[in-house]
Amino acid sequence: MNRENGPSSAVSSARVTGMGSRRKARELAVQVLYCLEFLQEEVSTVFDLVCDNFSGKKSGRAFARDLVLGACEKKDEIDRMIRRSSRNWRLERMSRLDRSILRLAVFEILYREDIPPKVSIDEAVELGKLFGNAESGKFINGILDDIFNTLRGSDATQ
Repeated sequence: MNRENGPSSAVSSARVTGMGSRRKARELAVQVLYCLEFLQEEVSTVFDLVCDNFSGKKSGRAFARDLVLGACEKKDEIDRMIRRSSRNWRLERMSRLDRSILRLAVFEILYREDIPPKVSIDEAVELGKLFGNAESGKFINGILDDIFNTLRGSDATQ
């Protein structure tokens, strides 16, 4: 899998220790991405708005910010991958929440070498179960597994 560096070199400086901290940071990142589905504001403005009003803890914010900025910067590429792997579902017809979780996870899979792809998939499924409906976890898992297997297959042929 060709996992190039993400949008900024600050990624490595934003490491968060502990699985719980990263999970909370991902929850924050999903909340910001979800809000961005409704608000036509700068990403950093929405990030600060969500943090100021809904996120009590400051730990993990740098990690969450890197994920949000990266997912937004690479949104077109990420959306193309989701579209290719979501048979019978147009991206625009997916729930905004599922779409936000998928974008976050695909960004991690493609650009975060410090996160094993299976961890990104598992975390996304858990986020789907936490925030989504009864089918969100399965739906997210299916699309992300297809993306992962497609990427793994393309690496084997290179």
